[in-house]
Amino acid sequence: MRNSYNKPELKSLYYDEEVEKLPSLDGKTIAITGTTSGTGFIAAKTVAEKGARTLLLNRKTNRSNKSYDLLKEHYPKANIVNIECDLQSFKSVKKAAKTITDLCNDGLDVLCNNAGVMALKDQATIDGFDIQMQTNHLSHFLLTKELLPLLETAAEKRGEARIVNHTSISRYGVKNLESKYFEKRGGILGGNGSNILNKILLGMILINPRWYRYSQTKLANAAFTACLHEKLQAKNSKIKALIAHPGLAMTDLQDTTIKDGGMGAFMTGKMMGGGQTMEDGAIGIIKCIGDSDAMSGDFYGPGSGKMDMKGPVVKFGLEEFYDNRKTKDLLWTKSCEAIELDFKIE
Repeated sequence: MRNSYNKPELKSLYYDEEVEKLPSLDGKTIAITGTTSGTGFIAAKTVAEKGARTLLLNRKTNRSNKSYDLLKEHYPKANIVNIECDLQSFKSVKKAAKTITDLCNDGLDVLCNNAGVMALKDQATIDGFDIQMQTNHLSHFLLTKELLPLLETAAEKRGEARIVNHTSISRYGVKNLESKYFEKRGGILGGNGSNILNKILLGMILINPRWYRYSQTKLANAAFTACLHEKLQAKNSKIKALIAHPGLAMTDLQDTTIKDGGMGAFMTGKMMGGGQTMEDGAIGIIKCIGDSDAMSGDFYGPGSGKMDMKGPVVKFGLEEFYDNRKTKDLLWTKSCEAIELDFKIE
């Protein structure tokens, strides 16, 4: 299997215009996970350009150092801080949160939980959880809990703060959240098939286990946002919970998934021809971070429908299939059990 694919030449159609509309972010501190490439890198670049102190949360790798150097080269006057945060380790997440707390006496204006992995093998993290669920959701749940006091400080001092989560159209790949994907079952959650659609049985499309696990994490991102929105609104908090999806954006996720055996190179190249650039894919989270009109509970994504793969970003509401009592209770209970902490918003 080839470890790369022929990337189509795509042109950004909407990014420049949308960024032009954003207000200055001078005086704000914004933390973003997963900024070495893709939508996270574009979001970090954008908020730094708009004047925010920008905290880059990544695993310590050559890629994280190179992306930091590149941002500093382009924006030498910007206040950009590199913080080690390995989302595959709760210990690392807690250490990163402590670093941010020490840095941000004046509060944290935005936490953007952007980082994600896609369709990786059935393997466990050091903490025992599925690598996709811990990276995409559980560690972001923990990070949000640890940084909530800083967000509250910023909200009181400057009138608002924001928690921004990133889902995808893959949230539609499963009907419901399932408890086992939040438990220490990494490595025993279905195996490593390589096709997105495993087979068709009795007219039903059965999703391959890699992609089923991924869809569980993307549904968890959406349900987490619904939980936060409900809990923060109930206490009349000035913290907003928002969410976006990038459509089909060409980022390094495709390369990583191909290398791990989750996608074929030829079909990936064909599929991505119908997608959009990472700049256009980043517009959703960028609007969640900085759009003056963004409200808690807003959902931003491309096109005229919530499954659209490309197009101008528009605003939706949260969806009933995860914004319901059963799903929200399962998400919150199982996530607290996983991090072995009670996350209270009262």
